[in-house]
Amino acid sequence: MAEPTASFAQRLRDRFPAAQVTVVEPRGETTLEVDAGQWLATCQALRDEFGFEQLTAVSGIDYMGYGSDEWDTDGVSSGGFSRGVEGKGSGRFAWGESPSQEHDGGIVPVAVPQRRFAAVLHLLSYANNRRLRVRCFAADDALPVVPSVTAIWAGANWFEREAFDLFGIIFEGHPDLRRLLTDYGFVGHPFRKDFPLIGNVEVRYDAERKRVVYEPVTSVEPRVGVPRVIRDDARYQTSAGEAAQGEATR
Repeated sequence: MAEPTASFAQRLRDRFPAAQVTVVEPRGETTLEVDAGQWLATCQALRDEFGFEQLTAVSGIDYMGYGSDEWDTDGVSSGGFSRGVEGKGSGRFAWGESPSQEHDGGIVPVAVPQRRFAAVLHLLSYANNRRLRVRCFAADDALPVVPSVTAIWAGANWFEREAFDLFGIIFEGHPDLRRLLTDYGFVGHPFRKDFPLIGNVEVRYDAERKRVVYEPVTSVEPRVGVPRVIRDDARYQTSAGEAAQGEATR
């Protein structure tokens, strides 16, 4: 039988007093937030002392524009959103700008987070039937760096390469940190919120040169995709729980 979430969270607080532990209802999702300086020591202890022998994923996160919406969902129905909102959502503002959103009839900038980039480990303990998320924010947004955990969980290798490729997070100590999903001539990191939705360059075959060439994007117009259906699933409950947790800790 799995240990109660409250008891497990308290054990984490006792073992890692400098870290922040949050539990989000209704599913009891537990997150341990650790500073970069304690990242490797904490991960080692989680594996050896808490039995988290399996790393199932490494996620990159860009918190720029976090919580802003491009669609008004207050009047949502089974047919879709009620209307679009004004402002510049992720991927639709120019380099150097920040996202903005509609508020009380006007356009206001979305607050810029103090720390923008984070790496999140998703851990699993088979013996204890327990899952845990471990988050570490990069100290520098201009060059986000987080220590690699490949020496603790070898399976993190390609996960960290993927987060580097898509978010530009540098995993210090990684044995072979190269792009994984995009090609070597790709410009930028496509999952960053300031990456344009249409991309920076496009690829085509030039018959005269008899080779593939890279050119600035000209064939695609920026647009916003319109989702049509909202499903009532646990993700929205988790989002509401995270918001409530944030309000309680302020």
